[in-house]
Amino acid sequence: MAEKGKLYGIGVGPGDTELLTLKAARILKSVPVIFTPKSSKEKESIALSIVKPILEERDDYKRLMLVTPIFPMIEDKEELEKIWTSASEMIAQYLNSGRDVAFITLGDPSVFSTYAYVQKKLIGEYEIETVPGITSFTACAAARNKALVEQNQILSIVPKIDDRLEQVLEYSDSIVLMKASRNTSELEKTIEQDERQKEIYSVQNCTRENEKIIEGFSNEKPYLTTTIIKFEDD
Repeated sequence: MAEKGKLYGIGVGPGDTELLTLKAARILKSVPVIFTPKSSKEKESIALSIVKPILEERDDYKRLMLVTPIFPMIEDKEELEKIWTSASEMIAQYLNSGRDVAFITLGDPSVFSTYAYVQKKLIGEYEIETVPGITSFTACAAARNKALVEQNQILSIVPKIDDRLEQVLEYSDSIVLMKASRNTSELEKTIEQDERQKEIYSVQNCTRENEKIIEGFSNEKPYLTTTIIKFEDD
């Protein structure tokens, strides 16, 4: 019986291939199987587009096993559970055959990543290594040439707005709104009504060729949009 393979969860960063870590690039140049999730059959895998220049350097690129599971953007927990289970079972088949597998994900694997759900289902059964990547919000701050937080300031990362917003605002010095395309006018109005002095900016397609930095909230709101609110000290 073949020795089991190893699973790598690799963060590929926000978009610029040059922002891949050296470790991520090294693994991607040798691992035999790469899982490149995408949201639908019609759309390309953004994570794959980031690492493709690295993969194309491989002598065996044409023989490389690329698996593209579909992770639709839905909120039905029961349906999502089925999808995560199916993906983890697919990965397990390759691992059981003795092949190492890399699961690539935008940004960092530990921050709102689909990889985390697959990892939970496989941990304890296989050797797993998580390789961190640069997050979208730190890349956005770099694009702006501004610090996110300083000294004892508190940074809050918000993926979705709900009734906790007022508490988040009260105790935060800086707020990162992930998936800002979901922003509603009501949310934006609530933040703008906060009496503190503040700087608001949005970054679309950060570190990619079509990167765009916008003062305030984005009206266009493409999928890869992050909004940062930085409150000024009194």
